[in-house]
Amino acid sequence: MKLFRFLEGAPTTAAAPEGMNPGRRRMLAMGCACCAMVAGGISPAAAQLPGVQSHLAAAKKAAGTDLLAYLRLGEVVDPAMADPNAMPRDQLMRLPAPPPGQAFDNLYFVGNKWVSAWVIATSQGLILVDAMDNDDEAEHIIDAGMRKLGLDPAQIKMVIVTHGHGDHYGGVGYLRRRYAPAVHMGAPDWDMTATKLEFDRPDWGRPPVRNPATDLALKDGDRLRLGDTAIDIVMTPGHTMGTVSLLFSAKQGQQVHRTLLWGGTSFNFGRQPNRMERLQAYIDATARVRTLARAQNVDVFISNHNGFDQAVEKLALMQQAQQQGKRLKANPFVIGADTTQRALTVMNECAQATQVAWQSGK
Repeated sequence: MKLFRFLEGAPTTAAAPEGMNPGRRRMLAMGCACCAMVAGGISPAAAQLPGVQSHLAAAKKAAGTDLLAYLRLGEVVDPAMADPNAMPRDQLMRLPAPPPGQAFDNLYFVGNKWVSAWVIATSQGLILVDAMDNDDEAEHIIDAGMRKLGLDPAQIKMVIVTHGHGDHYGGVGYLRRRYAPAVHMGAPDWDMTATKLEFDRPDWGRPPVRNPATDLALKDGDRLRLGDTAIDIVMTPGHTMGTVSLLFSAKQGQQVHRTLLWGGTSFNFGRQPNRMERLQAYIDATARVRTLARAQNVDVFISNHNGFDQAVEKLALMQQAQQQGKRLKANPFVIGADTTQRALTVMNECAQATQVAWQSGK
């Protein structure tokens, strides 16, 4: 599996309201200024500090051979942990979108190889989690993908934006104009997207403007309900300070699997002035959610980027088996409670390794 290379857009100073701008659909040329920002200026000496190496060793132990995608968060302090075959964001975006797919009876994938969009089906409509990069993707990947799966996009009652970066809110404008869903996002990220965007790109849609009458500023402990479905909101700051993760139940026949959708994974804030605060928030969040996941026996751990959870590859296995008239022994999305714990441990330990390196100032 080729993990994506994390590339955000260039920093910007002001946010503009959502709206369709055809010029924004053009892809950037390969390479972006901010890819040099991710590491935050860590030197080889800092990477070799005993504290750094101790946390990386713990991350490697937790990762085993099946969670290498999360282990590569350690590349921020140790470039040797990077995947040399990783495909940059722009290349991933240019790839044809994979077929949409059904992961569980009530959970569907309608994203591409770069960024995910998930649909949760309820008895009273649909919940969309994230809206991809722009109007074009919202129309031709999310909307079209839902229709291929037999889902009616007009039944989208709410869009939950996991965090305030354009590859997750970019298609909200199209969805609002077509279907008028409520849009919910973490309270700090509503503030950020209304004032000063952390990153921006010409191929991202404009950030949504909050309608106080319908759009929630999410906070920790909120519970969203639609029909027979409840989604618990867990604030997991770090990637942005308003990142939200979702806890809900995925159903497969008579089986119910407690599911965690992590809202923002990479340490993309190495040049931000509050980077230490954000890294500590990430460390605290992964530790707290690990305890929460253990208590709720979370055995499905998914992401909003395929490079981490390999959703596209898992769906391909399921679709291939279906086409061949075979039945898989187990749903590949059900990784088990212990593996969920290990994934959160890898993320936590890589963040702690980065913290030691950043604190050293070397």
